[in-house]
Amino acid sequence: MTRHRCLRATIAILLWLSMAHLLLTPVFGNDLEQADQTISLNDVKAGRLLFKTAQAGHFLPAPTLKTNVRISVTGLIARATVTQEFLNPSLEPDAWAEGVYVFPLPETAAVDHLRMKIGERIIEGQIREKSEAKKVYERAKHEGKRASLVEQERPNIFTTSVANIGPGERIIVEIEYQETIRYDQGAFSLRFPMVVGPRYIPGTPVVMEDQPTGHGWASDTDRVPDASRITPPVQHPGYGPINPVSLNIDLAPGFPLSTIESPSHQILTVAEPDGRRHITLRADTVPADRDFVLTWKPAPGQAPTLSVFQEQRGDDHYAFLMAMPPAGQDQPASSVPRETIFVIDTSDSMSGTSMEQAKAALLLALHRLTAQDRFNVIQFNSVTHVLFSQAQPVTPQTLRKAMHYVEQLTANGGTEILPALKMALKGSAPASHLRQVVFLTDGQVGNEDELFEIIRAQLGTSRLFTIGIGSAPNSHFMRKAAEFGRGTFTHIGSTSEVKIQMDAIFRKLERPVLTDLHIEGLDGEIEMFPARIPDLYDGEPIVAVLKGASIPETVTIRGLVGSASWTTSITLKSREAREGLSVYWARQKIAALMDRQRYGQDETATRQAVVDVALAHHLVSQYTSLVAVDVTPVRPANQPLHSHAMKTNLPDGQNYQAIFGLPQTATSGQLRILLGLAGLLAAWAAYALRRRIA
Repeated sequence: MTRHRCLRATIAILLWLSMAHLLLTPVFGNDLEQADQTISLNDVKAGRLLFKTAQAGHFLPAPTLKTNVRISVTGLIARATVTQEFLNPSLEPDAWAEGVYVFPLPETAAVDHLRMKIGERIIEGQIREKSEAKKVYERAKHEGKRASLVEQERPNIFTTSVANIGPGERIIVEIEYQETIRYDQGAFSLRFPMVVGPRYIPGTPVVMEDQPTGHGWASDTDRVPDASRITPPVQHPGYGPINPVSLNIDLAPGFPLSTIESPSHQILTVAEPDGRRHITLRADTVPADRDFVLTWKPAPGQAPTLSVFQEQRGDDHYAFLMAMPPAGQDQPASSVPRETIFVIDTSDSMSGTSMEQAKAALLLALHRLTAQDRFNVIQFNSVTHVLFSQAQPVTPQTLRKAMHYVEQLTANGGTEILPALKMALKGSAPASHLRQVVFLTDGQVGNEDELFEIIRAQLGTSRLFTIGIGSAPNSHFMRKAAEFGRGTFTHIGSTSEVKIQMDAIFRKLERPVLTDLHIEGLDGEIEMFPARIPDLYDGEPIVAVLKGASIPETVTIRGLVGSASWTTSITLKSREAREGLSVYWARQKIAALMDRQRYGQDETATRQAVVDVALAHHLVSQYTSLVAVDVTPVRPANQPLHSHAMKTNLPDGQNYQAIFGLPQTATSGQLRILLGLAGLLAAWAAYALRRRIA
């Protein structure tokens, strides 16, 4: 009887802990202060985001968010306005709110404007050094003034904070940014990310007194010191989608189009008489749970081979150029033998459709190998597993074994990229072979800089090609890893894209690369980015932006296609004027400065150089932020302020239980505590039971 009572008690405790976890999940938040009763669970009629109060059984309705995106594309320049509307739904007189929203933008976005709208009033944001902007915001928040702050956490992750949203009040925050359109394989593409996917956070939890802690589900660690700022809480899919987004695009390509489509969303397209296109989502709004992608192709014979634009800003002149090298369509695949190392992510964040896409892509890649090649397959999650002890020749036997191996792969465990990356890069191919590493992953990690350092130190003669998998990959990591790895980045957003995108990347792997590129005709006064034109693969353009007191009349680009020389001359003078080139140049310079820091440049010198450029061009950066403050206090001094971390959706196709289950890619801190308590209680119960039996 005693044994049964002990077992019943243990089961009851575990059930209570499970119920506690389920309760904590929908009300996950980081309230700085709590208020009196606002709503009870009996009042909830549908999936609604609530935050706990100090009074048991009573909750505070969290602020809600909706976003409108307007993008204007002219040629190769995209100008975007992202409007975030924060609503405090509570009508309780003391329910003053602060909303903190972590969201993505394109990794190359140059964020340069912030506006806060309260009714008919508009407050323009000012660019400040990051620490100063934070102090201005915190002071205004404490004084009861409405304020907003936009900070960069990563080149593709930003945080908007809005303080003192009154009961029933809406505050609108407008963020403007600029980027360039990507051109590859004969198609132009625009990507607008909508959700920050759950990141794997390695390392030991630490508390850093000199760094503000974020509202995320992960603790800061010694390897990811800002983890709490890049891991926004995630809404359980069972409670329905949140954060609706509407989107409008005005596209002026500058040439006739053959196709325009979105592989990610259903769209409506209206053609204007002057050749422009107006694109909207077919639905009024969509949940922010995947990247929006738009692609368009020129009509046959209309693809631009050269684009040059100019801008003058004060005494400085800027020029942007894009030149198309000779296409490789008529060139046969390279006869050089290759040693290809395939690395596939099998962590929990790949659960669902991402795993299907990655396996389909890898199977297609294996079919493209030839008898003169060598290959190996590496999979990684919490551990790294290698198919062969070393790269093997392509034979029916090795290929059959590899295909069977890939077909059996399943997603499980954490995203420990570091050991797999070291394993893939440490090998060396025979002198007769070209070594290529192909990495298939969603890239959902928080320790990007640590991984970039490994690539820089261990790349050797290898080339690293990254293939982003899933609806919302970490494009910053994928693109930068390929850049440091002297390869290319390709994204596969859906299973229907696998064949097309894999064909495209293998055209690059199999055809001669354009090497030894350099631009002649620039004097020492010209500052160009990239400072050195990287190697290019089939279908990729040469892109550069220049700044100087004057711009030369013409420049010459030279390089090698395979072993044959290639030259083209470009006239820069008297070209079309275009606003925004100075912003693009400044964004490229900041990126170059941050890269130099990764290569060992002093952080203090880098910080000052970045701040100087960012302040001069009104740009958000790692060391600068935009802040807007209303002049009049609105929250009474005796009224508390409730701070809420705005939840995000789980990226489409991912499995919530796999990621936030036990122990998985992204286990929440609350769940870890509960599981730890459960383990202790279970151990105590087992110990007590053994004592009784003895």
